[in-house]
Amino acid sequence: METLVKAGAIGSVLLGSGMITEADIEAALEEQKRTGCRFGEALVRLGKISQEDVDWALSSQLNIPYVRLNPEMIDKCAVGMVPESVARKYSLIPIFLAGDEISIALADPLNREAIGVVEQITGCRVTVSIPIMSELKDMLDLFYGPADSAKTFGFSSRVFRPEMLEAVNRDTGGGSFLDCMLQHILENGLRSISLQPLADSVSVVGRHRGSTVEIGRLAGEFYPALLALIRERGKVRGHGDVSAKGVIGFNFRGEEVRFQVLILNGPDGDYITFRIHVPIEFPGNLGQMGLSEEKLRAVREIVSAGQGIVLFASGTAEERSGIIDLFLGEYDTSDKTVMVLDDGTGNGIRRFPRISFRKDSRDGLESALAAVLEHEPDMIVLEDIGCCDPPPIAALAAGRGKLVLCGVPLRDSAEALEYLMSHRRNGELFSQIRGLVVFRAVMAPCPACARTPGAGQPAESDNGPQGRPGLDPSQGCPACGYTGISGRKFLVDVIPITGETAKVLSSTETVGEVLEYIVGKGYGSKLTDPARTDSCSTAGQS
Repeated sequence: METLVKAGAIGSVLLGSGMITEADIEAALEEQKRTGCRFGEALVRLGKISQEDVDWALSSQLNIPYVRLNPEMIDKCAVGMVPESVARKYSLIPIFLAGDEISIALADPLNREAIGVVEQITGCRVTVSIPIMSELKDMLDLFYGPADSAKTFGFSSRVFRPEMLEAVNRDTGGGSFLDCMLQHILENGLRSISLQPLADSVSVVGRHRGSTVEIGRLAGEFYPALLALIRERGKVRGHGDVSAKGVIGFNFRGEEVRFQVLILNGPDGDYITFRIHVPIEFPGNLGQMGLSEEKLRAVREIVSAGQGIVLFASGTAEERSGIIDLFLGEYDTSDKTVMVLDDGTGNGIRRFPRISFRKDSRDGLESALAAVLEHEPDMIVLEDIGCCDPPPIAALAAGRGKLVLCGVPLRDSAEALEYLMSHRRNGELFSQIRGLVVFRAVMAPCPACARTPGAGQPAESDNGPQGRPGLDPSQGCPACGYTGISGRKFLVDVIPITGETAKVLSSTETVGEVLEYIVGKGYGSKLTDPARTDSCSTAGQS
């Protein structure tokens, strides 16, 4: 019998306790082979033992507590943290809450999905015990009320046909609603759909050609379960963070279309936006980006400094991370220690250790930088320092011979230079800045589905996935993967801040004058159009 069951397995536990025989094991193995069910389930099907016996054996095998449930042991506060739809879907009941830990009785203790959903909803670490199924069902009915097959997801809309609304509302887990929204974006050429939580409901809003319209309303009862499903399908991490993002795959007409899901934390529930995901595919190195000889020389000049602060400006974190990774690829780090603060950068051809820190305060970044300096790295990478000044400790690190790469959320070279000029009176910081790299990926429209705007119909002018100056947003088609995008090119300004350039920045009064100088030196591109900024004056020079 050792060849049939392993020591410690359910069969071994049940056999050792005298609850089944060797013949029972052989019969269960045959049933398992025939139906593909689990071993314990096979024994129950054959009538050899009860489900409670399997639960007890599983508890012994996995060293998970086996619990007898009664109303007195159930904490109503813990129950209130988990929606009924989640509890019934995964057959679980919260038992008690202690600090940042919630204990649940779970019918299938190996269901990692169920544990993950509870962790996402509650923000707590989950401990599991195994209940008797009949007692679990009693507790679910007692604390959540009798199961009501008439309950609906609570979505109302004038946009969708009644039969579609009925199908969506039958699924209280939210899966049908989510699929319906993603399909609606594709079939109607929407830019995005947002779920906007209000005090007593959730407004479902679509964006199309620069305007927004309410698609429908969602009752708040099942919204927590929907949020958990979205986080699960989008592989979203960072529960409780101010913002988070992920990517959801959706099968549309036989092809997978990927959607970006953006999440903002709010007191009435998370604010969610879905839009078609258009990943920026960076080239393997800076040499493949078509940079001019002047800009390549500027890159080499910045790299050769070996110390100081280099600023990377772009409107999105994805772009900043990508260009910093390309810069790291140009730099010889074979004999250098590189430490990255944050999780977006450091994923290029060369990979580097990343350090976590508290992102909700400036003090968190300062403390992390101070701790990193104790390890004496040669290079420190900060994916995003926000719109604030580079931390004083960054200037201190640069003064100690370190090279510090900082990402800043600035859209173009005019903004970036104005940012620099506003800090030029801070001599200690300004003297450490070695260069400025400004980057933008420009999307080219799909010729198969792009349209020229009609008379009196303005085109969108932003740089979102479907926003293209001079063109009406494309509806998307199979040729472009329903993104409306056929390709992309990259605009890069590389401006070394040493020697003559530093003097110009220190003495010139307007950004327009600095831009004229930069364009004349060959550093500028369409990101530095002097005509746009001749009248700009520097900000914050007092």
